[in-house]
Amino acid sequence: MNKSRSRLHIDWTRCDGRGLCTELLPDVFTRDDWGYPLARDGSAEPAIPPEVTKFAKAAVKRCPRLALRLLD
Repeated sequence: MNKSRSRLHIDWTRCDGRGLCTELLPDVFTRDDWGYPLARDGSAEPAIPPEVTKFAKAAVKRCPRLALRLLD
């Protein structure tokens, strides 16, 4: 059975590179030289493994610029 994973969308017009999401999701994101999140898998909307969904929800909730959204 293939379960679909949630994906994390970053609104680049809102993100200002504070890096909180990279701290909460170190297995999903790394930072560029300016502090902006980069998906480790190279995608625009990285897949969120089920075991880190609670951390992704926390990142969405805590993003100071409301730049993150969890997509199903």
